[in-house]
Amino acid sequence: QVQLVESGGGLVQPGGSLRLSCAASRSISSIYLMGWYRQAPGKQRELVATITTQGSTNYADSVKGRFAISRDNANDTVYLQMNSLKPEDTAVYYCKATRGAFAFWGQGTQVTVSS
Repeated sequence: QVQLVESGGGLVQPGGSLRLSCAASRSISSIYLMGWYRQAPGKQRELVATITTQGSTNYADSVKGRFAISRDNANDTVYLQMNSLKPEDTAVYYCKATRGAFAFWGQGTQVTVSS
């Protein structure tokens, strides 16, 4: 079992930046895949970015070049640096840990991009 707690969301103007954090209740060094997903009102949850234990990353086309995922295994935390934010990035952002056949989700943090 892994509890995940996201933080760092908020209201930001278009073009601004935010850094999301996902703190895990246990060591993530053995958790192969950590990721960020988002869900906008009326839409399905979608992948934003993932990172493996080896540091390999994968991004949705819509965020490539603007977002960066990283993981700090020593502090059991995963980050999502979001730059050049757009109104269409508005959503609840969720952290996910995938360990074998099991997946664990955080409660989400709201990101609103608006002027």
